[in-house]
Amino acid sequence: MRARRQIPKEQDMAEFDVIVIGAGPGGYVCAIRCAQLGLKTAVVEGRETLGGTCLNVGCIPSKALLHASHMLHEAGHNFEKMGLIGATPKVDWAKMLSYKDEVIGQNTKGIEFLFKKNKITWLKGWGSIPAAGQVKVGDEVHAAKAIVIATGSEPSSLPGVEIDEKTVVTSTGALALPKVPKSMVVIGAGVIGLEMGSVYARLGAEVTVVEYLDAITPGMDGEVQKTLQRLLSRQGLKFVMGAAVQGVTKGKGTSRVAYKLRKDDSEAAIEAEVVLVATGRRPYTAGLGLEALGVEMLPRGQVRTDDRWRTNLPGLHAIGDAVAGPMLAHKAEDEGLAVAEVIAGKHGHVNYGVIPGVIYTTPEVASVGKTEEQLKEEGRAYRTGKFFFMGNARAKAVFQGEGFVKILADKDSDRVLGAHIIGPAAGELIHEICVGMEFGASAEDIALTCHAHPTFSEAVREAALACGDGAIHA
Repeated sequence: MRARRQIPKEQDMAEFDVIVIGAGPGGYVCAIRCAQLGLKTAVVEGRETLGGTCLNVGCIPSKALLHASHMLHEAGHNFEKMGLIGATPKVDWAKMLSYKDEVIGQNTKGIEFLFKKNKITWLKGWGSIPAAGQVKVGDEVHAAKAIVIATGSEPSSLPGVEIDEKTVVTSTGALALPKVPKSMVVIGAGVIGLEMGSVYARLGAEVTVVEYLDAITPGMDGEVQKTLQRLLSRQGLKFVMGAAVQGVTKGKGTSRVAYKLRKDDSEAAIEAEVVLVATGRRPYTAGLGLEALGVEMLPRGQVRTDDRWRTNLPGLHAIGDAVAGPMLAHKAEDEGLAVAEVIAGKHGHVNYGVIPGVIYTTPEVASVGKTEEQLKEEGRAYRTGKFFFMGNARAKAVFQGEGFVKILADKDSDRVLGAHIIGPAAGELIHEICVGMEFGASAEDIALTCHAHPTFSEAVREAALACGDGAIHA
């Protein structure tokens, strides 16, 4: 019998078709699609649980707290109007955090099940790329025909602001505070800052949002920005706009946020128990060894890729927050699906013009496509169809008549160019527009589609009607 050849330890590498580094929304979705396409797949993840930032310390836990705090708001403001008489519930913060953790656990276990179902190998640990076609995890080196970087992003801060995740926190620390603070300063009026700020405002904290620009939610439709700020102000959030934060000084029990107003260079400060730094995120690629490999990067730290998500290193791809584009979980998922198709020899596609954005405050905000400001800058002729939720029977029945649906359509072809919604279930309603835009729909196509009554979605149809001869219930 022939003796089996002994392979030197340094060459004893497990062979995979694909190794994905990172198990966030982009990474785990990419891995599942690769496995479904018949590729032997592994995922490198150093966390104790799968799902990445979004599932563990981001999108999902924040939605749990948003839901819980909204229920408290409803109990205190609207229950009595519906004939539900009783004392307003008290907040058991420890139990609320437990509920949040349970939601996380259910979802992370769900991804583990999907990995087992699709025979995906979880390489536990932090990965690096020592050479093309190789991924090192701990002391082991694994070989793969294709590698996908899906390492996501991390919070960015400001000069003079030292984060300790106790009193000066990012979204991670804000999701696990030991108690509800009496006061909070939120630096940054983007999605994360407004969502977490509204959670703590509903729970009783005095919340002040400090924003460098003159409008909240940078990049969104101007009319939506003004409406959302007005409604959040009515809910108790305070706003200091056009303010450049100079630094945060930690004291005994409070921290002092110093800022300078851009309009006149006047200086001021606010003290609060907790400071939430919500000034955006930056790609997380540290420790991968990309510089040593000569992988090309963009000026803002993203990995440079072509239109098939390939880097300049053969066999190395990158997706999600690690590459250019909006830092959104669903954008990463779309890229994960597409790059899996590319690796399998198929055609992967992402329509970057139809990626919705959602803010899960109350009311919700959702948008897709062009804003009016962008269309004006491009000099494009368009029509606007708008319908206010005050004219929607379902919205009024549930005390959510604030806000509107706005549809922007090409003046000549009537093709939908964008839509902006502020109101109940905006994050769900926007997908009617997304599907329509994928199929090249006109506003008239949406207006001629029968919508069930009474539903929030009727407001979308009314806005589409308003692009033509006029809404019915306006």
